Amino acid sequence: MEDDDETTVTSKESLHMTTISRHSFSITDQTEKALTIQIIENMKEDYGLFVWPCSIALAEYVWQQRLRFAGTSVVELGAGTSLPGLVAAKVGAEVTLTDSSNRVEVLKNMRRMCDLNKVNCKVLGLTWGEWDASIFDLHPNIVLGADVLYDSSDFDDLFATVTFLLQNSPGSVFVTTYHNRSGHHLIEYLMVKWGLRCTRLLDAFSFLPSSKASNLSGNIQLVEMILDLK
Repeated sequence: MEDDDETTVTSKESLHMTTISRHSFSITDQTEKALTIQIIENMKEDYGLFVWPCSIALAEYVWQQRLRFAGTSVVELGAGTSLPGLVAAKVGAEVTLTDSSNRVEVLKNMRRMCDLNKVNCKVLGLTWGEWDASIFDLHPNIVLGADVLYDSSDFDDLFATVTFLLQNSPGSVFVTTYHNRSGHHLIEYLMVKWGLRCTRLLDAFSFLPSSKASNLSGNIQLVEMILDLK
């Protein structure tokens, strides 16, 4: 991808090799890198320890919308390697990174990456569909989710959590990127079921820089949704 690279290092806590990938973001028409995020990845450990294409697309969108994100409260669901959330933190958002409470190694890796990138994000174990006390303290302006629409068995728990967060913070929005494997009708069905409304739908390749887009494949969509109060 555009100006990203990987460096292989040995993890102190694992017998496997770990990579640190660098993801750079630039201002349009300028070749100079404006921001670089370092991500600790380990494909052999957990799919939450690898940067997936939807995460790259959502992170680029956050960067391009950085003035909108500055000064906001952001929660990233199913954050994994947390690239979009880390970009949001770098551009001035107050960010809470979340992943399933039982994915201890993923949560540990999030904290490592916050230190590595010198950002002060809150890291929280949050399992979709479960109502621990911590979720009631979240009042995000923007909820992020990259490739969270992956396992259909999780969809209702995910949308229950999203709907709760949007209700808990009036005027908030959910922004997600996903591989459009079966058509947008599935998203439409879930939005209707959970009382949400689409406010923006984009093909990710319409806003990705060409050099990043050339390294990604599939039909990646970005959708923004809000509570349907009609």
